[in-house]
This record gives sequence, structure tokens and C-alpha cells, in this order.
Amino acid sequence: MIFVTVGTHEQQFNRLIECVDTLKANGIITEEIIIQTGYSTYEPKHCVWSKLFPYTEMIKNIEKARIVITHGGPSSFIMPLQVGKIPIVVPRKKVFDEHVNDHQLEFAKAVEERQGNIIVIDNVKELKDIVINYDSIIQTMPSAMNSNNQLFNRKFEDIINNIF
Repeated sequence: MIFVTVGTHEQQFNRLIECVDTLKANGIITEEIIIQTGYSTYEPKHCVWSKLFPYTEMIKNIEKARIVITHGGPSSFIMPLQVGKIPIVVPRKKVFDEHVNDHQLEFAKAVEERQGNIIVIDNVKELKDIVINYDSIIQTMPSAMNSNNQLFNRKFEDIINNIF
């Protein structure tokens, strides 16, 4: 199963939803797709969808999914990481009237570069190849989240132990 979430931002994200629906319609994706469409106006014709899901259902969908495709909101792409999945992140863009600016793209690219545990797609046309090759792409990627808090605590503990 593939789970797609566009978050709860009040602008549409038709570009992503229509792309996924088309991949399903054309038989590129054969497995079940569940989409959380948010405030988008495009209604998928070939996928199971709902505007919003309760939080517990979101978690269940993410845990069940082989692939999670999400917008560039940190909460949405951190959730799959927390259960050991590498998300495909398609940031919302201002040029398509999906957000007020391109902060999602900038932030997601920075996370991808620093952590190496998300796949950022700048152009939805890339989604087809990423989905087809997903399993081989993620083989060499770390699925764990690096925690600066844990690193800080370890270093702080070392300092305290050296003092005493």
C-alpha cells in the first residue's frame, strides 16, 4: 500500500494528488493507494481518499504503507521516519499556489542533504521513477533519525563524567 498525505495547510496540492492518481490509472502503480487530500480540489478517481484522517488512522496508514509520499511539512515527513520508513517528500511550491513561499522545498532539501534519510522530489514528473525504483533507492539510505538531543546528552554526560 502507498499512503499519500498533503497535510492540513489550507491551500490545495492538486499537483501531487493528480500525479499519483494518474500513475494508478495508467497501471504504473498497481498496489492500493490511500490519499489524505486536505484542502485540495482535485478528487482522485483511482485511489481511496479522504480530505482528513484522525491522527490514529494517519499513524496506522503510515505503519501499513510500503511507501509514504508526503508534502514538505516537517511533521508529515518526520512521522514515517519515526516508524523506520523513508518518505518521498514532494514540497509544496508558491508558483503553483500551494503555499505562501518555497520554505518547504528549502527545508526538505536541507534535511535531505544533512540527514540523507528522505527522498525529495522537486518535480512531480520524477515521482514515477522514484516509486518504481523505491526499494533499490532506499537500500543504502539510513532510516533512523539522528537526534541532536541524544548527541548533546551523550556529550554532556561525558563532560560530567570527566569532571568527577
